[in-house]
Amino acid sequence: MESKSGPDHGSRSSTRLEPAPREKGFSIPPHIRYWRTFRLATAAATVGAVLALPLGSAASAASLTIPVGSGPYGVAVNPSTNTVYVANAFGNSVSVIDGSTNTVTSTISVGTHPRGVAVNPSTNTIYVTNQGGNSVSVINGSTNTVTSTISVGNQPFGVAVNPLTNTVYVSSSSRKSVSVINGSTNTVTTTVTVGTHPFGVAVNPSTNTIYVVNLGGKSVSVINGSTNTVTTTVTVGTHPSAVAVNPSTNTVYVTNQGRNSVSVINGSTNIVTSTVSVRRNPSGVAVNPSTNTIYVANLNSNSLSVINGSTNTVADTVSVGTNPYAVAVNPSTNTVYVTNSSGNSVSVINGSTS
Repeated sequence: MESKSGPDHGSRSSTRLEPAPREKGFSIPPHIRYWRTFRLATAAATVGAVLALPLGSAASAASLTIPVGSGPYGVAVNPSTNTVYVANAFGNSVSVIDGSTNTVTSTISVGTHPRGVAVNPSTNTIYVTNQGGNSVSVINGSTNTVTSTISVGNQPFGVAVNPLTNTVYVSSSSRKSVSVINGSTNTVTTTVTVGTHPFGVAVNPSTNTIYVVNLGGKSVSVINGSTNTVTTTVTVGTHPSAVAVNPSTNTVYVTNQGRNSVSVINGSTNIVTSTVSVRRNPSGVAVNPSTNTIYVANLNSNSLSVINGSTNTVADTVSVGTNPYAVAVNPSTNTVYVTNSSGNSVSVINGSTS
């Protein structure tokens, strides 16, 4: 049965979905072009109305904010080392945060306009997509140095790793493809054709299944990691952008920017079992499998929705920085990290108190 909680329609300042500021001369990515071509479907119905907010609205706030580089977008955590990696899109760098002290310990230069970040905790290797350079920077987590740069498809954005097979998956946002990288050799072994404007990528290591969000296709491509073939395509909401997996429950979560919602997919049947309403323009999602909690960064409401994975309801809404874009969780410490793309910072949230 579908479970929903009411969206936030309180802001009347604008009905457009707008991205964070960008540098002069930087080509507009596909997802931003989409934001500028449509308005929120519910805007007309809510003008002049005062609606109730979801359960837990403005109930919590981030406990700490860490300054990072310019235009932080992607974020990932290595729970084995308690280290956080943040891609600074306009700084062409990655900020390295010590999770024990919440301080930036190093800044690593990478390619042009880095966007996505993924970590292989088994090898302590970090992968960063350089959207402006059509490449992936490979970082050694022990030395904080770039050891390799891999050429991939046009405008790479999403990236995910299967640590059990040491395989990396990178979406090319301007092409209908995903590059498959051998983590041992740092070479592209194959390219998988998916839907229109592939964006977010996630992996379930337990089933060796890869999920690719097709921003322009209202769908998710499901890839068999053993054969590198698309086995099915799941229809979700309008303008889906990010995806995360709970391997413990074999459940997939997809943010729908055009519907202010999260689609919940049963990984065994590839059927959408629920749709959860969140705040405006959900752009990032992450899961803590230890607590079965899902965190959604809402770009246009400066908030983080906290979803109970057992009931598929919003349990809390946490105030964060300006234009939160991506979110990552360290399940070992139950700590959540949110990149504030217009605030040049990362909000740190205690998952036990949110």
